[in-house]
Amino acid sequence: MTNDLDTLATALYARIDDELKASPWLAPARPAVGIAATLSDAELLTLAVTSALLGYSSERRWLRRAGRDFRHLFPCMPGQSGQSGQSGQSGQSGQSGHNKRLRAASALLTHMIRILATATTLWSDDVWVVDSTPVGCGCSRETAKRSDLAGWAQYGYCASHSRYFWGLRLHLVCTLGGLPVLFAVTDAKADERETLRDMLDTAPDVVASHPSQTIIGDKNYYGREFEHDFAERHLKLLRPTRKGEPERAGAHLFKPLRQVIESINQTFKGQFDLERHGGKSPAGVIVRILALTAAIWHNDKTDQPVKRSLIAYDY
Repeated sequence: MTNDLDTLATALYARIDDELKASPWLAPARPAVGIAATLSDAELLTLAVTSALLGYSSERRWLRRAGRDFRHLFPCMPGQSGQSGQSGQSGQSGQSGHNKRLRAASALLTHMIRILATATTLWSDDVWVVDSTPVGCGCSRETAKRSDLAGWAQYGYCASHSRYFWGLRLHLVCTLGGLPVLFAVTDAKADERETLRDMLDTAPDVVASHPSQTIIGDKNYYGREFEHDFAERHLKLLRPTRKGEPERAGAHLFKPLRQVIESINQTFKGQFDLERHGGKSPAGVIVRILALTAAIWHNDKTDQPVKRSLIAYDY
C-alpha cells in the first residue's frame, strides 16, 4: 500500500464495507419503504473522513470539491448533477440528506474508531494520556439562546487560555503515539474525573485488555477516593503534584509526556477545525476522531515512521 489520500480512502472504504457485511446490524436504521440510498454507508463514512482530513468545515464547499476532484472514488456524490446520497435529491436537499444520514451513523462511526484502533500496533501501548479540551460553539448571547445545542452546551472556563467559552468539552484518552482509545463529549462544566470514570465504565473490555495500565493526567485528576477507585480497577494514575501535597514520584517526566495530548488537541482544532461548524455536533466530533484514527491505522499498516503524521493526506 502507498501512503496517499486515495489509497487511505480506498482501504478505509473496504474495511468499513467488510465490517458491515460481517455485522449488518451496525448499519444505521433506514425506513423499509422509501427512496433507496445510492451512496452506501461505507462511502458515507469514507467521504466524511476525507473531508475532515482535508480540513473542510463547510459541507457545501466540500461536496462541490469532492464532486470535482473525487468523483473517481465516490461516483454517487450527494447534490451533484442530480445525483445525491438518495435518488431524486440534488443541491441543498442532497446536502441536507447527507448531513442527516451522517448524524444517524454516529454509532457506526464510534464502532469503526474501535475497530481501526485495535488493528494497530499502538493499541498495546501500556501508557495512556487523558485530558479534556474546550469545543467552543458560539460567541454571542443570541447563539446560546437559539442554538440547537442550547440546554447541553454551557459556559465554561478554559484555564490553559484563561478565557470563558460557550460550548462543550471533548474528553480524550489516547496512547503516547496519539491513537484515540476512549472519548466523550460533555457539557462545558462536566467534572473531568467523573467523565473519565464513565468512559472506563462504558468500555470494560478495553480496561480488561490492558491490565495494570498507566494513565497520565493533569492536576484536575486528583482525590483520595478517585485514586482508590483507580487502584481497584488495577490502573495506575500519574499526575503532577498539587499545591500543598508532598512531591509525587516521576513528576519531572509528566510535562514532556503531556505535550502529546496537547498536540493531539491542537490537531483536532487546527487540522480538523474542531471548533468550527463541522465539529459542533456529536457526529462532527466523532468524524474527526475517526479521521485521526484512520490516518494512524493507515500509517501503521504502511510502516510509516511517524504514525500520527497527516502530511500525506491534507492536500
